[in-house]
Amino acid sequence: MATKIRLQRGGRKGYAFYSIVIADARAPRDGKFTEKIGTYNPNTNPATVDLNFERALYWVETGAQPTDTVRNILKGGGVYLMKHLRGGVKKGAFDEAAAQQKFDAWKEVKVKGNQTVREQEEKAKKEAIKAELEAEKKINEEIAKKVADKKAAEVAAKAEAEAAQTAEETAAETVVEAPAEEAPAEA
Repeated sequence: MATKIRLQRGGRKGYAFYSIVIADARAPRDGKFTEKIGTYNPNTNPATVDLNFERALYWVETGAQPTDTVRNILKGGGVYLMKHLRGGVKKGAFDEAAAQQKFDAWKEVKVKGNQTVREQEEKAKKEAIKAELEAEKKINEEIAKKVADKKAAEVAAKAEAEAAQTAEETAAETVVEAPAEEAPAEA
């Protein structure tokens, strides 16, 4: 029986979620499988992988062939590195403790790298939000300036209209008062 390590699709339309399974190569993609060794969720950033490391290592060492995507997942999880180190132990290049120490050092570097990437992404998000806020503040200031100018123009127009109206009223009063004074003088 040709054994494969592959992804079994789940989830809803447009939102895939995968199980990492051991299955016969002739079985359908979502069909019968021998063992489930983990899950893979590509919808998160970064993609979430939950892997049973020991079982994955066992199946890789027994000759199960992974698909390309699963091979990348297993490499990212360190399964192939551990297989390589165990091969070195079997050949006598170094002992089990040295192999474990090398694997732990690799894992520590990988965790630090992932943490650095996450911190950079968070920093970039914060800077983008800050830049967006600054741009919005500038736009709001421009709008406020336009509104203030418009209100000042309206106030000036009202003041001019009131000044013109009071000037007309005073002119009308002087015109109205002048004939009233002249009329008694003629009589």
